[in-house]
Formats: sequence, structure tokens, C-alpha cells
Amino acid sequence: MNKKNDILSIAREVLLHESNAIKEAHSLVDENFVHAVELICSIKPAGRLVTTGIGKAGMIANKISATFASTGQPSFFLHPSEGAHGDLGRFTPEDVILILSNSGSTEEIIKLLPHIKRIGCKIIALTGSTKSPLTKHSDVSVCIGTVKEAGKLGLAPTASTTVMLAFGDALAIAVLDQKNLSKEDFALYHPGGALGRSLLLVSDLMRTGDENCIVPEDMNVREALKVVTSTKGRPGAAAIVNKKGELVGVFTDGNLRRCLAEGTNFLELPISKVMGTSPKTITPEKLAEEALKIMHEHKIDQLLIVDESRKPIGLLDIQDLTSTR
Repeated sequence: MNKKNDILSIAREVLLHESNAIKEAHSLVDENFVHAVELICSIKPAGRLVTTGIGKAGMIANKISATFASTGQPSFFLHPSEGAHGDLGRFTPEDVILILSNSGSTEEIIKLLPHIKRIGCKIIALTGSTKSPLTKHSDVSVCIGTVKEAGKLGLAPTASTTVMLAFGDALAIAVLDQKNLSKEDFALYHPGGALGRSLLLVSDLMRTGDENCIVPEDMNVREALKVVTSTKGRPGAAAIVNKKGELVGVFTDGNLRRCLAEGTNFLELPISKVMGTSPKTITPEKLAEEALKIMHEHKIDQLLIVDESRKPIGLLDIQDLTSTR
């Protein structure tokens, strides 16, 4: 076997080993996992989920904290050494702490336990040992089992940290499900990057106030065109409303072109005579991606935003969406 094949063989072996470790841990999910989820869900608004661990387990704890924070559960990572030198002051009795330790007897962790308990925090252990000091002093202990590490030596933290990470993800998703977080809620915590853009709400991008052109149905076309032209941002469309302020139509550049093709005697007509009578609309709490889909499907450049009373409260131009994307 040549060197290239050796490398490929090792890579495949490690991946298979770690995936099998997660499969084996699957059977260990029990009532303790349920209790851990319930404890995290019980955290009051003033409380946080604190994660901690030393070495590689600490790195996994940091990632788990970030995952929880991204799903709306306030969380931060505390390094055990920093905790022993003043950072325990970050804790409140409302917090829950998730402690990661494969052995469950890591010295830096065990030394912190009495102090954490005095503060009043609840403790969840994520560990490979059910008989460890960490398990003994925790309110809930989630066991990942005895995990054999990858490689010939089987010493470097590999499979064990992979399983810890998978359990952390499982906890986060289970909590997310229990809290019924919607896509719109999720968008609040992901404003940047591709994910944030895909989760933007219509209300985040719509034009309102003096950028939203609204015209009464009895105004003539000449005056309506002046309103559209003078509207900030040149929206290219006007929402047409009745005396109650309810949406009854839309006037766009397309409507104007059709009028011009038929002659010039339309300018004194009421805008209601030449407007489009079936405007496409969306509500402000919908995702911007949904608005873009409507605009693409119906080949329109503007979309009107309405409230529950069908009164126009904003407008989206295709440029507002494409520039954000």
C-alpha cells in the first residue's frame, strides 16, 4: 500500500469510527436527557445557560454554548481556570451550568463544584462516567458512555469529543423544539451572512412613511403621477385606497405604459379607472424570501405590504431584495 492509500485509509477509518461512536451513544439517550432539556427550558428570562469544560471538552462546551445562543437561549462559556479566579461572579442563582468532562473527575472542574452550588446554580453533567464525582454532585447527569478514541494509540480526544458535540446539538435542538421557535424568531439571532439574509422579515426591508406612496381612488391620474414622482425613493408603484384607507388597487409603471399605448386622454380619469385591481400583497411578519418568491412567480417589481385590515403600510421594490441578497 502506498502513502496516498495509507492516508485515505486512515481518514476513512477515523470517520467510520466516529460515526459508529455516535450510533452506539444513540441507545444511551434516556430519561436523564429529558430532565436536562426540562431544566434548560425552565431557565427564567434573567438566567443563562453556562457551559464549561477543560481542554478539548472545553472547546466543545464553547461550541455548544454558541449553538444555544444562536437558537435564542442566552448562554456563555466559562473557562474553569478563570472561574477559580473571579469569574464565578458572572453566575446568578437563575443560571444552569452544563459541565463537560469525559472522565467526570477533572480536577479544575471538581474544585469549582462546591462554589457553584453555593451560588445556587443547577448543574447538568455531560460525562462518560456514571460513578464520577461530577455525576455525584450534579442535578442531572447525561452519560455518553465509554467511548474508544480513534487511531492506533486511541489516546487523543477524538470520538469522545465528537459524541459530546452530538449530544450538545441534540440538547439544543430538543430545547428549540420545546420552545416552538419559529423561522421569524430564529431570524432575530442571525442578522448577518447568508443565513441572516434568508431569514430577514418583510418588515426589515419594506419602505414606509414618506417612501410609501398611497393615493386615494378618486384622484385623477395626472395628480397621482405627481404624487408617485415626488415620493422619496421613486418607488415605481402607488397603493390605491378607498375612503376607509383599505387597499383597492395598485398603479405601476406597467399600468402607465398600457395607458400611453392607448392614447393620452387618460390623465383626467380617476386613478381607479386605470389601476390594477388585483394587487399582490404580503404581511410584514413574513420572510423576505417569501416576498421575493411572490415577485418572481408573478413577474412584478413591487409588492404591497398590508396589515390585518388590508390597509397598505409599506412597499417592497425588487431592488430592496436583490441588493440585500
